[in-house]
Amino acid sequence: MARILVIDDDLRIREIFRDALADAGHEVVMASNGRDGVQLYHREPVDLVILDLFMPYQEGIASIRELRDANPRLPIIAVSGGGQAGRAIGFLELARRLGAQRAFEKPVDLATLVQTVAELLPPTRLS
Repeated sequence: MARILVIDDDLRIREIFRDALADAGHEVVMASNGRDGVQLYHREPVDLVILDLFMPYQEGIASIRELRDANPRLPIIAVSGGGQAGRAIGFLELARRLGAQRAFEKPVDLATLVQTVAELLPPTRLS
């Protein structure tokens, strides 16, 4: 079981992601904006972060930079609805260049999200 941080300003999205990831056996913590999410990460490190790119207080691009500075190996998945047509694609590509291992346009297929989380997490080691 991994500990996953979901950062999104949309409560419904946070809850949908939380439920899908919890059903897959993960512990999920949540934040409603990038500033709070990065602060939460520093207080309670996680194994993987899923974050929206467009949020109040601190957007996803700035959050990716801060998370990358704190932990260069932290798996990050960026998601975005982009607001305007075509806007999300450019920002998702920027997120990849800044260190997000995967980037998805909303709406995100939950099975794909859960599979991607499994692929990005380091394999568990048997003692």
